Amino acid sequence: MKQINQYIDTTFSEEDTLLSEVVAAIIENGMPAISVSSSSGKLLTLLVSIAGAKNVLEIGALGGYSGICIARGFGEKGALTSLELEERYAELAYKHLTKAGYSKQVTYHTGAALQSLEKLVQSNKKFDFFFIDADKENYEHYLEYCIQLAEPGALIVTDNVLAGGSVVSTEVKQKRYTEVMKQFNEKVASHPRLQSVLVPLGDGMTLSRVK
Repeated sequence: MKQINQYIDTTFSEEDTLLSEVVAAIIENGMPAISVSSSSGKLLTLLVSIAGAKNVLEIGALGGYSGICIARGFGEKGALTSLELEERYAELAYKHLTKAGYSKQVTYHTGAALQSLEKLVQSNKKFDFFFIDADKENYEHYLEYCIQLAEPGALIVTDNVLAGGSVVSTEVKQKRYTEVMKQFNEKVASHPRLQSVLVPLGDGMTLSRVK
């Protein structure tokens, strides 16, 4: 799996100075180096562009890597709402989105994502694309909120669903959220409101269309 991803990243991902700066800044600021892979980021850009999405909700901003990839997909006419637990993470992400030219198209809500999601539901907000990449234990809750907030036909993309390969192999070191991700994947696969598939790119992504 690792060799396959290295091949994909090497073959299909171009040198990107700005995204490299984001990765370096995350490390310099003592933040976890858990941004999406370069190919996963490129997939996000393509999916947003293909879907024609203009109103995107991101759960988990970190340093802004995925946010930039998403914004590149919708260009000058889209908007990104990003939920981030840590204030300093959101500030760094906004700095990078600003450098990328999207300062007026991104809004950050800090604090517990479940509370922010509830406020968005109460405000009758709607989105046509979602990206979930935050605390794994709440993935099922995040999914249900996204479905509530979704326009018909919206896409929901969820990262890290292979948990380093531990969801399929006992020979791989089990993560604290391995069982959580197994249950989540089963729920996504059988959810009556979703049409889904798992793409084994990076650490795995589920792509779901809301019926």
